[in-house]
Amino acid sequence: MSEEFYRMKRLPPYVIAEVNAMRAAARAAGEDIIDLGMGNPDLPPPQHVIDKLIEVARKPDAHGYSQSKGIPGLRRAQANYYARRFGVDIDPETEVVVTMGSKEGLASLATAITAPGDVVLAPNPSYPIHTFGFIIAGATIRAVPTTPDEHYFESLERAMAFTVPRPSILVVNYPSNPTAETVDLAFYERLVAWARENKVWILSDLAYSELYFDGKPTVSILQVKGAKDVAIEFTSLSKTYSMAGWRMGFAVGNKQLIAAMTRVKSYLDYGAFTPIQAAACAALNGPQDIVEANRQLYHKRRDVLVESFGRAGWEIPSPPASMFAWAPLPPALAHLGSLEFSKQLLTHAKVAVAPGVGYGENGEGFVRIAMVENEQRLRQAARNVKKYLQSMGVNTAAKAG
Repeated sequence: MSEEFYRMKRLPPYVIAEVNAMRAAARAAGEDIIDLGMGNPDLPPPQHVIDKLIEVARKPDAHGYSQSKGIPGLRRAQANYYARRFGVDIDPETEVVVTMGSKEGLASLATAITAPGDVVLAPNPSYPIHTFGFIIAGATIRAVPTTPDEHYFESLERAMAFTVPRPSILVVNYPSNPTAETVDLAFYERLVAWARENKVWILSDLAYSELYFDGKPTVSILQVKGAKDVAIEFTSLSKTYSMAGWRMGFAVGNKQLIAAMTRVKSYLDYGAFTPIQAAACAALNGPQDIVEANRQLYHKRRDVLVESFGRAGWEIPSPPASMFAWAPLPPALAHLGSLEFSKQLLTHAKVAVAPGVGYGENGEGFVRIAMVENEQRLRQAARNVKKYLQSMGVNTAAKAG
């Protein structure tokens, strides 16, 4: 009997889990850890959404199996969201499937459309499911950059010219997790044209669709004419409505991909708990003031983070979107590497961040900082970081202005 399972051998140790274990141990020991590591919203969902959950959960007939592809009302609510937000016409019957968060959706689609040996183009650095969802399904990953510049398209062309077999899937994620980079509609227009020419499916992860700053709204790839011929897009209620633990997301777009994913899901699950789906309808169809309120809150946290950490001696680029900052290691400590730096920051500054190497080898030299603590705690984190930097011999005075 083999003690090594095929898929387990293809999965490396989860680097981020190492820091998470240290954080949990420190908290268990009574230490006050400022957790900027996991992108776990610290805000509650809207009250009317919670009320709808309770209302439907009280119904005696609400506790049986639900619908794997999502209840009809929720699929219509998501189609309406795309119409009002992006001006995109979506058929709720054939172009929408409800997922248990975008993470499960990506994994289910990978299972549905990937054969062993297929080549998938995925960004590096990237959120782990963008690569490992396909690795688990038996695919081989070829990395492409995250930065949406001319080099990005050159890398796509090289991949098509020199990879055997030719890549069949491209994963994109803007606003990017972890880098927070964004794109405009012209980028997606060029990408859709490339995908049609090369017969490649595009899987777009738009989980941070509503967390944009400085008056520059995010765009959807489905806004491009003909995009639904080649693309599917994943969204989530996790960050938009502070419903991360509810595990509620969507896949929208190409009918063939939606049908394949729906069929696989029908074998794997019965869908989310019906009261949760009903509450998700209330989130999408009800008052939307929380969306703007959350956007403004994260915007202010971003400004506090950048300003206070800069004064502490750690210059952090201001992210244009998402709930994360992608921070290069302080130059004087770059030799430590992202994992060791994250460990030291946790041990000596009591601040948890996510090591960039956990998002791929091109993430080395960076850490991801989640803006999931209030402004007071962010400023406290900056003070702790300053003391740590000084203890390491880093000159912080020059940054104080």
